[in-house]
Amino acid sequence: MHTYIYTYIRTYIRDKQIYVLYSLTFTRVIRKRSTEEFSCIPYIVALSNCLLYTWYGLPVVSYKWENFPVFTINGLGIILELSFIFIYLWFAPARGKIEAGTITTMVMVIFTVTAIISAFVFHDHHHRKVFVGTIGLVASVAMYVAPLVVVKQVIMTKSVEFMPFYLSFFSFLASVLWLAYGLLSHDLLLAVRIIFITLWRIEIDKNKK
Repeated sequence: MHTYIYTYIRTYIRDKQIYVLYSLTFTRVIRKRSTEEFSCIPYIVALSNCLLYTWYGLPVVSYKWENFPVFTINGLGIILELSFIFIYLWFAPARGKIEAGTITTMVMVIFTVTAIISAFVFHDHHHRKVFVGTIGLVASVAMYVAPLVVVKQVIMTKSVEFMPFYLSFFSFLASVLWLAYGLLSHDLLLAVRIIFITLWRIEIDKNKK
């Protein structure tokens, strides 16, 4: 039990470090009043991940509050990701606003449909967890693959300015800790998603080198 709590605390801290790094990016956006070459896609995909796993952690899907840590971490993530997206929309050029607005709307629609189906079509926690967890797996992989949209910019400019090392590093650490949490809590859906994510992070970091 103590190991479980310790892992949760470390995972919580690592996830918050990622959000701090996000905030540094948007501090720059606000200071320069421009989104420059930053892409909105990683933040929107991260929002979809947070929405799905906040829902996954609620007693509607999980049994009682067995996944309370998943709910709290991703619930805070929703607030922060929405803040980042709002800032992006405020300072982005017209084309960027349309792109970000369209993708965000699609994410909200997909989440709403997922929530409705899981709540009213499936009548037990097991099948709800499998359904939401499977869709969450796709969203999680997408969240950690999303930085690849920056690779084109890195290649063109021969600079990793818009693909910070520490963001990738702390994302990788968070992935490993989520894997440990999933195994300790005996939630295979959480553990499996992180295995795929960790492999993707290793591949991304290898390509960056």
